[in-house]
Amino acid sequence: MCTGLALKNGDFYFGRNLDLDYDFGQTVVITPRNYPFTFKQYETLNTHYAMIGMATVVEDYPLYAEAINEKGLGMAGLNFAGYAKYSSEVVEGKNNITAYEIIPWVLCKFATVDESLEALNNLNMLDFPFRPKMPCALLHWILSDENKSVVLEVTEAGVRVYDNPVGVLTNNPPFDYHMTSLRNYMNLNADAATNNFSKALDLKPLGVGVGAFGLPGDFSPNSRFIKAAFLRENSKTKQEEEANVSQFFHILDAVAMVRGAVMRGPEEFHETRYSCCCNGRTGDFYYKTYDKMNVTKVSMKVEDLDSTKLINKGYNA
Repeated sequence: MCTGLALKNGDFYFGRNLDLDYDFGQTVVITPRNYPFTFKQYETLNTHYAMIGMATVVEDYPLYAEAINEKGLGMAGLNFAGYAKYSSEVVEGKNNITAYEIIPWVLCKFATVDESLEALNNLNMLDFPFRPKMPCALLHWILSDENKSVVLEVTEAGVRVYDNPVGVLTNNPPFDYHMTSLRNYMNLNADAATNNFSKALDLKPLGVGVGAFGLPGDFSPNSRFIKAAFLRENSKTKQEEEANVSQFFHILDAVAMVRGAVMRGPEEFHETRYSCCCNGRTGDFYYKTYDKMNVTKVSMKVEDLDSTKLINKGYNA
């Protein structure tokens, strides 16, 4: 369970809520331009765009949950169990990339969404694990820059790349369902409520916010999608870094999972482990965790981005 978000207000911001019932060894990792990125069935990329994001580092390899590169292209993987279906065979002439490699492969090579589309449409996503006891997570992905957002899904039907005009992604079902579901909420608005019930009755609202009556508030993927999309579309804030970062986190907070509210079993519950936001222009990565609501900032572009070694900036849990 997770919520991904892309938002432009002057600068472009990209990030997500990570909702899980466990930590996965996450840490903020900067991959510099000359770190040799290896792939199971693709050539090693010895030089590439630098990137920053939250990852698990295993054997000096960053397994990114989400990241954004120095050009401002961001990508995040979100749970898609029950629908994701990867290939067990290499296909000649295709871009044979495993699920755990897709984020670094895209962000290493491309500066914009449009640059990536031909390669993504020629993708053969492999179900090859990083290590035998580390199976590939069943995911779909939001990929965004300041001008465009798309969703990548690999299912039994094959590879689909959807335009994503709302800049939001959650989980099941497939993305086209969520876009169709938006039609059920066309009546919602952020304005003061007017009486459309009857011209004969003098009805007045009981308070502000009634125009959004019916906006979902539960934690299901579709409800989080609708609510995040509504908040993003109606977002108003100053075009300043502090205001934009604050607004981004406010939207994510509105769809965050509170500990104990989403149970998987006795003492097993989903919660928003961390929320993150990155400025695509500056490369500044902001995050907060469930137990530490103060925002931690990590700046990519002050580091040596021509290095060959990963830069691990830790995790303020």
